[in-house]
Amino acid sequence: MVAAPGRGRHKVFLGMAAGVGKTYRMLQEGHAEAEAGRDVVIGYLEPHDRPATSAQAAGLEVVPRRRVVHGAIELQELDVDAVLARAPELCLIDELAHTNAAGSERPKRHEDVAVVLSAGIDVFSTVNVQHLESLNDQIADLTATRVRETFPDAVLRDADEVVLVDLTPEALIARLRRGEVYPAERIEAALRGFFKIEQLASLREVALRQAAEVVEARRRVPGAAVPDARREDRIARTAGPQSVGERCLALVQPHLGAQRVVRRAWRSARRLGAELDLLYVPAPGRPPTPAEQEALDALRRLASVLGAHLLVEPGDDLVAVCRRVADERGTTYLLLGVPDPPRGLRRLRPSLLDRLVVALPGIDVRVVADRARR
Repeated sequence: MVAAPGRGRHKVFLGMAAGVGKTYRMLQEGHAEAEAGRDVVIGYLEPHDRPATSAQAAGLEVVPRRRVVHGAIELQELDVDAVLARAPELCLIDELAHTNAAGSERPKRHEDVAVVLSAGIDVFSTVNVQHLESLNDQIADLTATRVRETFPDAVLRDADEVVLVDLTPEALIARLRRGEVYPAERIEAALRGFFKIEQLASLREVALRQAAEVVEARRRVPGAAVPDARREDRIARTAGPQSVGERCLALVQPHLGAQRVVRRAWRSARRLGAELDLLYVPAPGRPPTPAEQEALDALRRLASVLGAHLLVEPGDDLVAVCRRVADERGTTYLLLGVPDPPRGLRRLRPSLLDRLVVALPGIDVRVVADRARR
């Protein structure tokens, strides 16, 4: 992406897990920028009691943090006003997915970063791939841990540069055993939990794929800057027609499992360079139950975070409504969760999937599997 006029440039250091060296690399590049004559400050740094990281920060000016009192606890957060008043050329801000303390002006650190960028200040930031909102279900399946702090994929998509800080699982575990990631009392628990080698291998694969998708998405955007593009990249961008006008439609229901369908559908849409619509078809005149309303509100929030469009279209015939909406929206792909098995006399009628395929000629239909059931 190319920064808008007057907006700062955003460079994100992306990793697969804690300890791969994101913050260290950010500080290294911050020093390089300072040595090149730029005005560089640290807006927020989380060294995690790692001596090497703290040592790497030496010599860079640190903007004082904002202190927030939450009950009996005093917390420290990025002081955006202080950064704006200092007005450096470049600000280093750690932990992009961080949730700010209650009472802060903005709920999330990525929103603070947006304010700094809008002031014309360049930002270097760090984040692990498991915090991406659209990967929340996939990461939970891989690690058996639900990540609570997430941030919109659009933040990574709109960054001017994404740098993958890569490390093999074996090398990261070696760092962990040497006490370079967590204190000694946390090492064994980490090795039995998140830092199992097979989990790290899966997370590394996800991080590599995400970095590749960022590059590929930029190739599809006219005028987007691809770092260090070579002649073969230019050939790849121009040789052969690109698919145009793709649009995805995902069928959803107001229950928590629908969020998995939404996230998977959104990632499919991103790979296609397509817009994503979400369709819920309630029965006419039937108000939602409290549980359904809560789930529907959650879907609206998720759609807002991902940049999808939630459509609520009452109707007695799901397939008929789906066909109408697909015609109106120009849908080319339809996605839905695994349909419930038919019971009773419904087993004698065509299934929902069969009816959709017949009613939507020319539209690819995809069933989003629940991988947690495997």
